[in-house]
Amino acid sequence: MTSIPLIVLAGAVVGMLYGLFGVGSAFATPILALLGVPALAAVASPLPALLPGSASGGWAYARTGLVDTRLARRTLLGAAPACVVGSLSSRWVGGPWLLALSGLVLLVVGARVLASRRGGARSSATSPTPRARWVDRPGAVVAVGAGIGFVAGLLANGGGFLLVPTFLLAVGLTLPEATATSLVVVTVLTVPAVVTHALIGDIDWSVAVPFAAGLVPTSALAAVLANRLDVAQLRAAFGVLLVAVGGWFLWRQLRVLGVA
Repeated sequence: MTSIPLIVLAGAVVGMLYGLFGVGSAFATPILALLGVPALAAVASPLPALLPGSASGGWAYARTGLVDTRLARRTLLGAAPACVVGSLSSRWVGGPWLLALSGLVLLVVGARVLASRRGGARSSATSPTPRARWVDRPGAVVAVGAGIGFVAGLLANGGGFLLVPTFLLAVGLTLPEATATSLVVVTVLTVPAVVTHALIGDIDWSVAVPFAAGLVPTSALAAVLANRLDVAQLRAAFGVLLVAVGGWFLWRQLRVLGVA
């Protein structure tokens, strides 16, 4: 059994990254797996800790007027039930493959962090890119939401790493609108993911509770520090770290699976 102080420390590290950069939760599963937490528990146990942060952020954004509520509702119409299906499918996919997929997610998130830094001025402009026509077809939005919801449930990560680029590049929202709408959707999606993973026994509460004890306070502290530090200057280094750790962790898991 991994020591509780180490799990608390892991939660604190993830919370600091989450508060500073908004995507530190991608580290949660790899860190817990490297500490010796069983695969399925390493995937699902961070979820309860991430819920308070997502909920507070989603509530704050909901009052800014940046949230595209119609897009969020249609996305959730497909994503919420698919999230439950994805959560149930985690047992069928198996822990080792889920860890490999988590490494791939880390790579994707790192690449997105680096890309957003290069295209920050263009992406954060107040005038959006032309709105995609498919967004006005409810069925298309529900279908896209279902795909994202399935992945969010399967990997127990909320799906934010897919939602933001989808809303930004495929829909035509500005970066603030995409971030706000994504966080509201993630907040709602985390609830069925937590409930489903808890009911099927994937969440190890002896891991989830100390992890939350480390994550919740440090994420709140980091969010305050982010307003005082020039975090933008650190994003490039953070993106490189994500890509490096994600690539190494993915290669490690593929070797365990006998694929590489």
